[in-house]
Amino acid sequence: MGTLEVQSGLPSNYEQLKTSANRTSNWRERLDAVEQLGQWNSKQTIDVLTHRMYNDTVYKVQEAAFHKLKQLGEEVQLPPRKKGELIKGLAKILVRIKKSLPEGHSFEMFKEKLKKMRLDVYDTYEGDKGADFDTWLESTWASLSTR
Repeated sequence: MGTLEVQSGLPSNYEQLKTSANRTSNWRERLDAVEQLGQWNSKQTIDVLTHRMYNDTVYKVQEAAFHKLKQLGEEVQLPPRKKGELIKGLAKILVRIKKSLPEGHSFEMFKEKLKKMRLDVYDTYEGDKGADFDTWLESTWASLSTR
């Protein structure tokens, strides 16, 4: 990949990119929006990138925003990776979903229902865990008590 030309002003699809950058249920879309916004040097794009860097639930998106801000000459520090729950009340959310399924349901059924009911949770952890997502989710599912 060559060096991208940074332009001043706003891209013609700024509003759409801003919406994509804030879409909670799709970290890949947020990452893509960060990459595109990072090619434009303006107060608005820097504000969106700064917000993603400090507030995104997926660290890959935070890192991408940090690198784009650095390229734009901003004095920023990469926030530390969050420890513990990325989404507050995760255990309760997962227990509720497990309880809503019939006794003896499969892990696949649980995974599908989580995706349907709480795509934001599914997407955040899938983005965070990467290749280890299924292993993590299955062991978490297996350890959930439904009492």
